[in-house]
Amino acid sequence: MAKVSIVIPTLNAAAWLRRSLPPLADFGALDLIREAILADGGSTDETAAIAEAAGARLVRGETGRGLQLAAGAAAARGDWLLFLHADTVLQPGWDTVVRGFIESPANAGRAAYFRFALDDARIAARRIAWLTNLRCRVLGLPYGDQGLLIARDFFNELGGYAPLPLMEDVDLVRRIGRRRLAMLDAVAVTSAARYRRDGFWLRPLRNQLCLALWFLGVPPRAIMRIYER
Repeated sequence: MAKVSIVIPTLNAAAWLRRSLPPLADFGALDLIREAILADGGSTDETAAIAEAAGARLVRGETGRGLQLAAGAAAARGDWLLFLHADTVLQPGWDTVVRGFIESPANAGRAAYFRFALDDARIAARRIAWLTNLRCRVLGLPYGDQGLLIARDFFNELGGYAPLPLMEDVDLVRRIGRRRLAMLDAVAVTSAARYRRDGFWLRPLRNQLCLALWFLGVPPRAIMRIYER
C-alpha cells in the first residue's frame, strides 16, 4: 500500500506542535503514514525535542516556508506527500479520507486539500471558514493551512515548491490547476490566534491585499512586510 510522508515547516512552533502532532499517530493512521518530517528554519525553542519525542524526523535548513517545504519534500521517502502547517490539527477520520484518495489510480495526477475551520466558535470565525471554503470551490485556490496531499511523482513533475518566503502555496496550486484539485471530506482546524490578535475583519482583508499584490507581480519580500505588520 502507498505510504504518506507528512511534511510540516516549523520555526519556533513548539506550542502548536503539542496539539498538531498527536493526531498524526492515531490508530487508523499507523499503516498509512511512513514518516512525519519537520522542516525547520532555525527554531530556538523546544521544537526539536518535541519532534524527537513524537518520533518525527527533523530536517534543518534555511528560513523561509518555500525553502523549508522543498527541503522536507526532498528528504521524504513516501509515495505521497502531505504538507501541513504546524498550527493545523487534522480532525478524526482524516486518515480514512486520505487513504481513499491515494488508493484511486485516477488521483495520481491530482492533488487534494482539507476543508478549512478555525478553533474559535465565534460567528466571525465561522464566517471566515465559510468564505474560505467557498473560495476554494469556486476558484480552486486553497492555502497552505488547508494542507496539500499530492503524489510524489506529480509533485516532482510540477517542480515542487518555489523558494518563496510566502505565497509558495498559491504558486504551487496555480501550477496544479483548478481541475486537478479536490476538496477532501475531512476538516483541518487551524489556530485562530492571528485573527484574534489582528481582528476578524482586518486579518482577512490584509490577506486579500497580499494575494492581490502577488497577482499584480509585486515581489514576495515586499508583500512579506505587509503580511507580517
